[in-house]
Amino acid sequence: MSFVEQWRDACQRNSSRLCLGLDPEPERLPAPWTRDITRLYDFCAAMVDATADLVCAYKPQIAHFAAVGGEAQLERLIRHIHERAPGVPVILDAKRGDIGSTARHYAREAFERYGADALTVSPFMGGDSLDPYMDAYPDRGLFVLCRTSNPAADDLQALELCGDETAPGERVFERVARLVAGDWNRTGQLGLVTGATRPEDIHAVRAIAPTLPLLIPGIGAQGGELDATVRAAGDHFLVNVSRSVLYASAERDYASAARAEASRLRDAMAALAPR
Repeated sequence: MSFVEQWRDACQRNSSRLCLGLDPEPERLPAPWTRDITRLYDFCAAMVDATADLVCAYKPQIAHFAAVGGEAQLERLIRHIHERAPGVPVILDAKRGDIGSTARHYAREAFERYGADALTVSPFMGGDSLDPYMDAYPDRGLFVLCRTSNPAADDLQALELCGDETAPGERVFERVARLVAGDWNRTGQLGLVTGATRPEDIHAVRAIAPTLPLLIPGIGAQGGELDATVRAAGDHFLVNVSRSVLYASAERDYASAARAEASRLRDAMAALAPR
């Protein structure tokens, strides 16, 4: 299946809009693994085993592994996800953004070396920065950064463009949404990253791109509120949560505590989402 088909199937099968971010911090691993950088795989694999029937996607963050030389652990983790949670797609969070041969190598890294089903990318260099991914891997997904949840995002994303008759006074993030929903999406596998800290802007993105998948980080530690986010997103979305699930407990019950928190979040989103 294509990424979008796989993701929709996982949403329906697990009755879930929850994407679990796998962002392991060595100092927060449970004892006796605390600060042991060789145990990133073991910890994240336990998270997968505890939540495989509760999520619609997993999103490992590449820097959390690469910074400590853990790329082999990441490769092993993604294989483990495909084995233990078959049909649940893996979104590699790397935020790549380049053109030509460099983008082709990024695509090969994500989709062949790591075996990811989708990748996060930056649109700053324009539409041809996405072409190498779509040309070589037309069935894989790309989530394009659009309206992010960090406070300084307004430095660029909220700037108002001169626009034209079709989109007067459009903001930068709205232009990104329009391009991704239009000419750029020639494979039908593109989505948008829209942060939960600005639900009013999720509304604005939805008005432009009513059917694109929205990957929504920023719930909890970053200040986003679940109910406002889900109501703004409408449909075709997945909410990424990481710390509140991964570190639900630092004791021996860390896996069962993670499952309980993931289940709570999944059910809360199901109660809020349109039917």
